[in-house]
Amino acid sequence: MRMISEREQFPGHDGALLAARFDRPEVGTIQAYAIFAHCFTCTKDILAAKRIAERLVSRGVAVLRFDFTGLGHSEGEFANTHFTSNVDDLVAAATFLAGRGQAPSLLVGHSLGGAAVIAAATKLTSVKAVATIGAPFDPAHVVHNFGANLATIEREGEAELTLAGRPFTIRKAFVDDLRQQRQRQRIATLGRPLLVLHAPGDDVVEIESAAEIFTTARHPRSFVSLDDADHLLTRAVDAEYAAEVIVSWATRYLELEAPKPPAGAPEGVTRTSEADPAGFRQDIVAAGHHLLADEPESFGGTNLGFTPYQLLGAALGACTSMTVRSYARRKNLPLTDVTVDVSHAKIHAKDCGECEASSGRIDRFERVLYLTGDLDQEARAKLLAIADLCPVHLTLEATAVVVTRLAE
Repeated sequence: MRMISEREQFPGHDGALLAARFDRPEVGTIQAYAIFAHCFTCTKDILAAKRIAERLVSRGVAVLRFDFTGLGHSEGEFANTHFTSNVDDLVAAATFLAGRGQAPSLLVGHSLGGAAVIAAATKLTSVKAVATIGAPFDPAHVVHNFGANLATIEREGEAELTLAGRPFTIRKAFVDDLRQQRQRQRIATLGRPLLVLHAPGDDVVEIESAAEIFTTARHPRSFVSLDDADHLLTRAVDAEYAAEVIVSWATRYLELEAPKPPAGAPEGVTRTSEADPAGFRQDIVAAGHHLLADEPESFGGTNLGFTPYQLLGAALGACTSMTVRSYARRKNLPLTDVTVDVSHAKIHAKDCGECEASSGRIDRFERVLYLTGDLDQEARAKLLAIADLCPVHLTLEATAVVVTRLAE
């Protein structure tokens, strides 16, 4: 499902206009609304924010991602902000959406933004679920980034720091506000499903923070390891994985319907739409079901879905298993389980003893059937023969016609 990204702005906690992007599906019904909160001194346009928004939009969830006061394209002075003002900016974002009849039901926060969405959720009755990525248990963890400058801030009231290659003025009020947060109580009384994503090797916020968030939270709670990802999810494959996990997890709590074919599409249509124009990942929707197709990283993909030939092999394997099971059921055969392995290769026609073609390269599918149960040799031989009557098998061996046209 193609994503449309619209520029928006709304007043933040102190009236300064905050710059935002409202990401929504190009077509179809919006089923829910979400807000994404970026990491400390980051912006709404970091890779992780964009990837997560894209995947949520693919499931019919519109996403508002915005720059906190004084950051990115938002107005205001960063030096005058603190953690509490970030939380208030999130509440302002939710108020902005609610004013348009789009109250958010999901909050997603990255790093300090993760701590902020937990705090904001306690003030927003519309929120049904909260997800955090690399979030600190204690917001005051951020002061570790200040190093020796912390003493200067304490002594002189402020200091200019270079964070992520950019200068920022940090004031004592910011530090004091962080230290006054009662985050443990907020997590313990959150009252919403919580998803905690964290990388064990995160060198900005240690994995122990995730453990403390998870153990403090009450059920329903979930923890997913981001393996060898870095704190900012700078690798596309890590951002994509986090996005997929959030979407799958949120589907249950937001009660999202499965993607549907376009309105007016004939019965039986399967729609494939590009999910990652920079790679090869595809969303495939048919009859209310959804899956992903992709290519391996070695071919420029992100390896988050079946390859096209794996899907073709899956169709053959599933059809074979169903056909065998249907026959065994009709004949009351004691078949307890059937598994089908399918492999595909391109071979030279001259090497294929069963093929009519004598030149060029052809596709060869090999099936291996694993049949379990108290079956005699006659029954096993019959089931093997029945496998060849699988409709997908017959289609692959027949001459198919593919007609392609441009849509109006």
